[in-house]
Amino acid sequence: SATEALADKIKDGMTLAVGGFGLCGIPEALIDAVRASGAKNLTVISNNAGVDGFGSGRLLETRQVRKMISSYVGENKEFERQYLSGELELEFTPQGTLAEKLRAGGAGIPAFFTKTGFGTVIAEGKETRVINGENYVLEHSLKADISLVKAWKADTSGNLVYRLTARNFNPECAAASKFTVVEVEEIVERFRDVATAVDERLSTHLSEILEGMYERLRNMEAKIAEKKKNAKKSKPKKKQEHQGPPR
Repeated sequence: SATEALADKIKDGMTLAVGGFGLCGIPEALIDAVRASGAKNLTVISNNAGVDGFGSGRLLETRQVRKMISSYVGENKEFERQYLSGELELEFTPQGTLAEKLRAGGAGIPAFFTKTGFGTVIAEGKETRVINGENYVLEHSLKADISLVKAWKADTSGNLVYRLTARNFNPECAAASKFTVVEVEEIVERFRDVATAVDERLSTHLSEILEGMYERLRNMEAKIAEKKKNAKKSKPKKKQEHQGPPR
């Protein structure tokens, strides 16, 4: 199970890199396992924090996150509330820069220069440099203690294949940590054509994780359907305008 995969690994104060873009390609069962662990003061590197009640937002509900390193903070009221009230620290990072910071961390590159953010609040307190007549900002790479990743398929050696846009930040997160746990839909003995190979620490029991995730998705779909149904019932009917006799 997801809980067993993370048992004795998640500790207070750790930094987690969590794959996903919005609600696409998120390791939902692993996020629930982190929530169940009760670990506090976590730093979470993730493009965003999902939405209220789903994705990384579930860790915000239980006040387990001290700091978010993200590029998008919309669609989550609890995220907004905690940030504006000073309960949550936020390191706001441009989306492309966030991806490169993770990629660089996985490649052993400590820092890099980018044009993105020069002349804005993003560049405040950071080293800047003129290179070939262009202004650049120095950005440091990111490394996590543990990465939580969602992939489509894996083989028993730990090679991963991602499914279309569900790939998003997952490969970068997988490489940018000391230890990576992968949530997959199918495990095979060996790939004939390996599309992506990023980590070799995959445990064969990860196939069990998906049962809980699919159940949660089904429950969410049912709730959305019920909400739409109730919204239709409560919607006031438009009064028909009285039409006079034809002229």
